[in-house]
Amino acid sequence: MSQKPAVKPFLEVLCGRRQTVPPVWMMRQAGRYLPEYRELRAKAGGFLDLCFTPEYAAEVTLQPIRRFNFDAAIIFSDILVIPYALGRSVRFEAGEGPRLDPLDTPEQVATLARHADFGKLEPVYEALRRVRRELASDIALIGFCGAPWTVATYMVAGQGTPDQAPARMMAYRHPEAFAEIIDVLVENSIQYLLGQLKAGADCLQIFDTWAGVLPPREFERWSIEPVKRIVAGVRAQAPDAKIIGFPRGAGALLPAYVEATGVNAVSIDWAAEPSMIRERVQTRVAVQGNLDPLVLIAGGAALDRAVDDVLANYAQGRLIFNLGHGIQPETPIAHVEQMLKRVRDYKG
Repeated sequence: MSQKPAVKPFLEVLCGRRQTVPPVWMMRQAGRYLPEYRELRAKAGGFLDLCFTPEYAAEVTLQPIRRFNFDAAIIFSDILVIPYALGRSVRFEAGEGPRLDPLDTPEQVATLARHADFGKLEPVYEALRRVRRELASDIALIGFCGAPWTVATYMVAGQGTPDQAPARMMAYRHPEAFAEIIDVLVENSIQYLLGQLKAGADCLQIFDTWAGVLPPREFERWSIEPVKRIVAGVRAQAPDAKIIGFPRGAGALLPAYVEATGVNAVSIDWAAEPSMIRERVQTRVAVQGNLDPLVLIAGGAALDRAVDDVLANYAQGRLIFNLGHGIQPETPIAHVEQMLKRVRDYKG
């Protein structure tokens, strides 16, 4: 007799089935708060060397699973691998973040390659295959990309800025040129995500970290529409693909995002208003979030209260417990354990 495949609680939620105890993972769970990560990061040399050495990327992906037994692993990579595969210079300066050659005039946009060299991303696919082989059968594997708007903000400015003003300005002054960048990112992100599914990812997340800086009209044009096209493009070839959107800071625009994009779940930041999310978002899709990463650093009674608030607000519906953004490097490991115990002791 053949064995029934193991149930993955994380995927169950994405398929529309609420779990009594919400599945849990953390954005940036493979990262600097773990001593074993810091050790491997030092051994690898540069950040991109860590991403593009399959043995290292797979090991880093698995480290938090071994330590905490999260319900999902997310492949260790970066949202800027698409610009890299498009032939742009991408560097990571220690303590400074990413540096790219700015793409801030229509003349420079004309030099942008239209098709990525996916051979450059083969190490990501190989890392996915390695993790898939080692991961327990009840733990889901997440692939991801950056949303076109967010990736474009780094490509235009050449780095992160406090409010991504260079990309916003370019989108106002040169909307046709900016739309070209977005179009290239949409098409190549579709192919990249399909490659991740083929390599063993169970589902996908699209990170739109800078969605919250856009006014409503621009949010629709530059955040919603490109993600909608990516979701449709992936599903044209993988009809059952499960996709999570994360338009960070979208606030009251979240219901429109959910309705238009067709995502299966939406990740919410810690400032999301609970009754609006319950009534206008969670009735349509699963919700992922939304513990404040700072309260995870604080720990103690404040952390218990904050975990209980997330559960009280959302655990009666479809919930994947997560943070409202990535875990901070200075987070004590004991506080992650405290959070996990609190979630897993939940009697829903």
